[in-house]
Amino acid sequence: MSDFYQNGIITNFHNLTRRPVEELEADLVRFAKRRPMGLILPSLYSELEGPALANIVDELTRVPYLNEIVIGLDRADRDQFLRAREFFSKLPQHHRILWNDGPRLKALDAELEAEGISPQEPGKGRNVWYCAGYVQSSRRTEAVALHDCDIVTYDRGLLARLIYPVAHPQFNYEFCKGYYSRIADGKLNGRVARLMVTPMLRALKAIYGPLPFLDYLDSYRYPLSGEFSMRTDVLDGIRIPSDWGLEIGVLSEVHRNYSTKRLCQVDIADVYDHKHQPVSEGDATGGLNRMSLDIAKALYRKLATLGVQISAESFRTIKATYYRIALDLIETYDNDAIMNGLKLDRHSEEQAVELFASNIMEAGKAFLEYPRDKPFIPSWNRVQAAFPDVLERMHEAVELDNQGKV
Repeated sequence: MSDFYQNGIITNFHNLTRRPVEELEADLVRFAKRRPMGLILPSLYSELEGPALANIVDELTRVPYLNEIVIGLDRADRDQFLRAREFFSKLPQHHRILWNDGPRLKALDAELEAEGISPQEPGKGRNVWYCAGYVQSSRRTEAVALHDCDIVTYDRGLLARLIYPVAHPQFNYEFCKGYYSRIADGKLNGRVARLMVTPMLRALKAIYGPLPFLDYLDSYRYPLSGEFSMRTDVLDGIRIPSDWGLEIGVLSEVHRNYSTKRLCQVDIADVYDHKHQPVSEGDATGGLNRMSLDIAKALYRKLATLGVQISAESFRTIKATYYRIALDLIETYDNDAIMNGLKLDRHSEEQAVELFASNIMEAGKAFLEYPRDKPFIPSWNRVQAAFPDVLERMHEAVELDNQGKV
């Protein structure tokens, strides 16, 4: 980003000088003496065979300040886990793989499920939740970053900029969100953020007034980014959503627990591209279709906890207001794309808006019909109250998987 404007109510760190990554890393090496740092990588096994993860691992081998890397591995059988151990073995940092489908962690999960405090469905939320528990059990870090494993434009400067605000000993930030422009192959991407989240937040503000929470969310330049960092103690008390509302849910949780003066965002990449989700118009269980449903439900649930009265009639008003704002934004994005020599398919953009508008209603219907829905995985504070030795047992299970026979 070329501007230096502090918009919204959270601190914004810009990339004003394109400071060399070597300088950032030299600072972080110094910071690490007082505040050890780690990284969480939630991964599907299939990503080991994709175009992005091998490069990410190669870049991470050159990172000098990390004290620990925790890899959450989903959808892997025994042979695939052994292959993953070999794949990540080149990392010079202390690293551990959570074999989430292995017998040891599945047995632990079964105990938690019997008490009703385990994740209800597989996915990134569950993966991140278990990684967060392991980070607390290992006690090797005081600041931790998280990013996806499908970033095809990855370089280690992304991680350095992402973790810097929470690693600096003289900064008081507890949580940092990464942002970037979604441009690839001459096209403007990021449809759910541009065409769903931003116009929906502005519709909600128009209807319910300038609620501090809505102003807060609207301050994030890319609220759906999968990259964030935090002080490790933040992991104790947040409840992680198990569905596609993960990013919005995490932002909601840190807003609930901390002053906005302790939250920030940072420009982490000039170019960013990763695996694109299909729209899946005819399948509400996948792609951008499912994502938009879960995000809308996450927003409704949060508004309800703030005392906002939401009825069936409300959703028609939200949909109509959203639709008008979103169509106006398409015009804006189209003009911006043209000026920058980028492509934007207005027809597909309007089709996406129509789907998202429909899902605003569908999410509202689900919100009203299933009031006992539990979208959040319990915090690790609660889990430890039920199972005081759970972190020690998880740590032992992971150690046995990584160092012993499986």
